Amino acid sequence: MELKSTIQDPSENEAARQQVPAFILPFAFLGQKAVGWINHLGAAAIFLSKSVLMIFQPRQAGRIVQQTYFIGAKSTTIVMLVSLFTGMVLGLQSYHSLVKFGAEGAIGALVVLSLVRELGPVLTAIMITARAGSAMTAEIGIQRISEQIDALETMRIDPIGYLISPKIAASIISFPLLTALCDLVGIVGGYLSAVVLLGVNSGAYFYRVQSSVDLDDITGGFIKSLVFAVIVSTICCYQGYFTHMRTDSYGAKSVSLSTTSAVVLSCVCVLIADYVVTSFLV
Repeated sequence: MELKSTIQDPSENEAARQQVPAFILPFAFLGQKAVGWINHLGAAAIFLSKSVLMIFQPRQAGRIVQQTYFIGAKSTTIVMLVSLFTGMVLGLQSYHSLVKFGAEGAIGALVVLSLVRELGPVLTAIMITARAGSAMTAEIGIQRISEQIDALETMRIDPIGYLISPKIAASIISFPLLTALCDLVGIVGGYLSAVVLLGVNSGAYFYRVQSSVDLDDITGGFIKSLVFAVIVSTICCYQGYFTHMRTDSYGAKSVSLSTTSAVVLSCVCVLIADYVVTSFLV
């Protein structure tokens, strides 16, 4: 018996496209993309919900500690380095701007508010995405294409609870801690630039740092870091877990494309979420 091919002839698709009026094609393309984005958004929401529920299963503590070390502790150096020079640049730029108005004493306030409200959570999220998020996507993607995830399902081990839930829990723990570290090191960087190098009064700097920040600013920064933690960990794990579903490539190339998509999408979504959360907090 001869088997019929299920692959549709490209000429049939081309003929179907030619029957559609030309002015409708751009709208059809946009609609198709919008439906695809909505499908992915719904799938990611279900993926996140299942992962969060499985955090509280037995024997998860050890894996969460291991992932916290990988995501949080190993990202400490790059976060401190970036925050130090960010604080130094803020101190330098603030001095040259405020000295024109005789307000160089307000440098401490500008540095600390910029870091606590905006730059601390955002820079921390982007740095963790670049270092740990890309590694998470590549690791899960390789496990998917090498059929290790299928092997877990064969052994009746839920791969989401075993692989994904510890990473999301570790991100929720690590992001706020690294954000606080970023804020502190950035303030020290501003001190080195403004006080040590440019001669601003040390007492005035720390007085402005202390008097300008209130509890709402600190709370807002930590809320942002928690939102960024959920966004980054979900996107990176989702892209790696469904690497095999990519239609544009297969094998090792699909892992590289999934990793690239995860990093780009995470950074873009972090910036979008930063605006949305700020609009609610202000």
